[in-house]
Amino acid sequence: MMKKPLIILTGPTAAGKTALSVKLAKRIGGEIISADSMQVYRGMDIGSAKATKDEMRDVRHHLIDVLDPSEPFNVVAFKEMAKAAMDEIYAAGHIPVVAGGTGFYIQALLYDIDFTENDGDLAYRRELEALAEKEGAGILHERLKAVDPESAGAIHANNIRRVIRALEFYEKTGQKISRHNETERAKESPYNFAYYVLDMKRELLYKRIEERVDRMMEDGLLAEVKALKERGCTRDLVSMQGLGYKEILAYLDGECDLAEAVRVIKRDTRHFAKRQITWFKRERDVTWIEQERFGFDRERILDWMLDDLKTRGILQGFFDVEM
Repeated sequence: MMKKPLIILTGPTAAGKTALSVKLAKRIGGEIISADSMQVYRGMDIGSAKATKDEMRDVRHHLIDVLDPSEPFNVVAFKEMAKAAMDEIYAAGHIPVVAGGTGFYIQALLYDIDFTENDGDLAYRRELEALAEKEGAGILHERLKAVDPESAGAIHANNIRRVIRALEFYEKTGQKISRHNETERAKESPYNFAYYVLDMKRELLYKRIEERVDRMMEDGLLAEVKALKERGCTRDLVSMQGLGYKEILAYLDGECDLAEAVRVIKRDTRHFAKRQITWFKRERDVTWIEQERFGFDRERILDWMLDDLKTRGILQGFFDVEM
């Protein structure tokens, strides 16, 4: 059977994914699926750099504003929701464009990674969460290092959810999750896909990150987090662990001044972008788009992408795209 088309447009935070994905979707009659762990939440607009209604420009978007901040969201939920959205998109005769920077989510969808080892028994998870609460995230990361050093090297110590998932997998299966993921990644994708990663020189990316954080503050990030806090959103929620939210929450809780909170957001966002780039460099079948080569001209990048998609035959049978 002919594989269905799938286009992925990703890259580090502040690389310009949102604007280009909308332009691409408009040119091919596509619909966008957000691969972002924060844009799924209602009321978390500024800190997640969510596209405005005007920026969406009549392109249908999926997995944006579908959960309340009190609801959990993880890779299993993302994969389930994204596949349901893809069914709708294909039924309409359109092409899904997955846009966002959460590499683990993209990988899970692209290679249909299996998560069925989760048997629903949460006792061990709760034990690890209590340990982290009492003694800090570092103790869990050290525990992971002992049983699965490859995963420990790939997962930041502060990413408690992923550290716990890796430990939980080892506890339940006796296998390293790094080996499991490697086996799953080796599977052939069920899609006829193109996987584009927007890139630019590191110093320019960092400058764009700092400017974006400043814009977020000007646009009302402080008021947004304050409103969430008044609704009862606390730092133990998955949603409030997002960059920009936990730091402003620390300021509102009197743990630091506002200038320090903004400094930490900028620093941690730079670190996050660096980890994203490292992730995408490890992925196979990736096409890097060096934006400097195109003078950062979105139309030139778009024209190149359309040529590339046609050459690969990914648009064949769906649309005759006008060049």
